[in-house]
Amino acid sequence: MSATLADVELLRSPAGRALLAELPPYDPAGALSVAQRLRDAGHDALLVAAVLTQARLRARARAKLGDAAERLLLTADGLEQATRPQLAAGHAARFAAAGVHTVWDLGCGLGLDALAFADAGLAVRAVEADAATAALAAENLRDRPDVRVLHARAQDVDLPAGPGVGVWFDPARRLPGRTDSQGRTRRTFRLDQLEPGWDVVQGVAASGLPVGAKLSPGFGHAQVPPGAEAQWVSLDGEVLECAVWFGGLAAVPGRGALVVRAGRGDPAHEVDEVDEVDEVDEIHEIHEVDGRGARPPGSLAPRAGMLLFDPDRAVVRAGLVDALAVATGGAELAPGSGYVVADDAAGPVAQVPWARRYRVLDVLPAKPKAVRAALRARGVGPVTIKKRGTPVDPDTFRAQLGRRSGAGNPGILVLSSTPSSAVTLLVEPDGRPR
Repeated sequence: MSATLADVELLRSPAGRALLAELPPYDPAGALSVAQRLRDAGHDALLVAAVLTQARLRARARAKLGDAAERLLLTADGLEQATRPQLAAGHAARFAAAGVHTVWDLGCGLGLDALAFADAGLAVRAVEADAATAALAAENLRDRPDVRVLHARAQDVDLPAGPGVGVWFDPARRLPGRTDSQGRTRRTFRLDQLEPGWDVVQGVAASGLPVGAKLSPGFGHAQVPPGAEAQWVSLDGEVLECAVWFGGLAAVPGRGALVVRAGRGDPAHEVDEVDEVDEVDEIHEIHEVDGRGARPPGSLAPRAGMLLFDPDRAVVRAGLVDALAVATGGAELAPGSGYVVADDAAGPVAQVPWARRYRVLDVLPAKPKAVRAALRARGVGPVTIKKRGTPVDPDTFRAQLGRRSGAGNPGILVLSSTPSSAVTLLVEPDGRPR
């Protein structure tokens, strides 16, 4: 159930703030006894329910938002759509690099992007159509001096013109009044059901203002507007959003991918359409520069001893697997398979930070009986199964292999396809060129 303005006022009251600060770490098993103890101590039952809901949501938010979760007021739907801090910081950095000093955050939700904009030194005008969510955002942003939260529809806001003003959209992707079996508002992936709508986003972008919009990873390649940059973004291998950038915020128009690793000190990696080479003269130029020919997009039959590359999912979603083929001098197993194989017999193959690298140990048919016999012959026990580009169900395939726990060394199976047939590859991680 969504928060109401009455809930928000209870949480923002002195009694609500104090009670939230005093709560022990949330434990589902002990929640009822905590609620009873607080009511016995004289606290209003509605206030007790509101603060325990916040404690439960904060516990759930910790994995997504880190320590920031303990300082925020949340809703279940708002938490589902909230931008992770690492990605919000990236949004803010792009606005700052483009010379924007004031961001209009249209559809600010709980204010996670607005917090990042403010922390980057930008003034923020955060707009939210839902009254209770706007009140929660105002509470979450109350210690940021150059942030104002407005309760209004994005399409009703009179945006200022002039240099230094940018606009950020995070359209609501929930259908009001429609809930799933667990009581959560249902998601929508249709552009015409967003709020504010995709037509509003494009209309503001057409006005000449620098605009960014956070959309679902399911955003279609054919829907990328001319001149815009659509960047599919992953965090630790999970594709979380497609950010579409217009005007001065579009660094490389077309499709791109951003690969982010959390908390490891690794730089983010960007891949875009200019990394794909499919013209013969460009391929020749690469050959002259690094001594290795870049194989044009196509297919390559796998064999034992070759390298197999598994690109980050953001790269696959962006349709940029050919960039991996170019970077490694290899080729995709089959069009749409998402895996690239390369032969390092003639020399080292480049390491690619946004792709996992494996050595092919054996090429097997996609038949459980044959694979089971090969695993037994090699002394392979439990297996990890990866798949892409084939309709085979990994769980069904694993069951058909029989029980493999305990005996033998672990192995990795890749289920995919070649232009001629389905295939099963037995592989092992390969951390460096041979």
